[in-house]
Amino acid sequence: MDLDGVPRRRRRGAQLDAALLEAAWAELVERGYADLTFEAVATRAGTSRSVVYRRWATRRDLALAALRHRTAGDAGPVPDTGSLRGDLLEILQAMTGRSDVMVLLGVQMGEFYRETGIAPYALREHWLGGGGAAVVEVVRRAERRGEVDPSRVTSRTLRLAADLLRQEVTTTLRAPSAQAVRAIVDEVVVPLLTGGEQPVTP
Repeated sequence: MDLDGVPRRRRRGAQLDAALLEAAWAELVERGYADLTFEAVATRAGTSRSVVYRRWATRRDLALAALRHRTAGDAGPVPDTGSLRGDLLEILQAMTGRSDVMVLLGVQMGEFYRETGIAPYALREHWLGGGGAAVVEVVRRAERRGEVDPSRVTSRTLRLAADLLRQEVTTTLRAPSAQAVRAIVDEVVVPLLTGGEQPVTP
């Protein structure tokens, strides 16, 4: 038991840092940035407030570190299924695994944006931009195959798939279903980029 009355767990270095960041992430998801406190993080991690304060000077720093920790290693190889539709489905399905991040950034971080002046879009792009970058690559590849109408490729249409997925998450507060992902791809994004209906396989 330390001076804060919190039972200590003997962890050091990277193991302790990971425990603190996982605790901070859990607090952000459950309570939001407005109610994030060093004391709550310390209690959840089974350590003292002083341990948290030694690592992060402000709750802003702690929140950003927790977000980096949660999204570290998320970016995987860009899919190459041979079709625009197949590639987009794989990208969006991978992004559904980060639905908790999308909910947090869209719903739970209002006080963070007001406190720091950072725009929600900038924060989303920084940590969820992997999906957007992958879409750019697969669309350019589809252009070279003659599958996409180049006149329809703009910065907005390139963002559309990821934007629609984030909208689905932040309005339902849950991971999108496979049916919702297919609808985004088959009913909106592929027809828009190709200029017509594309063959759809179940």
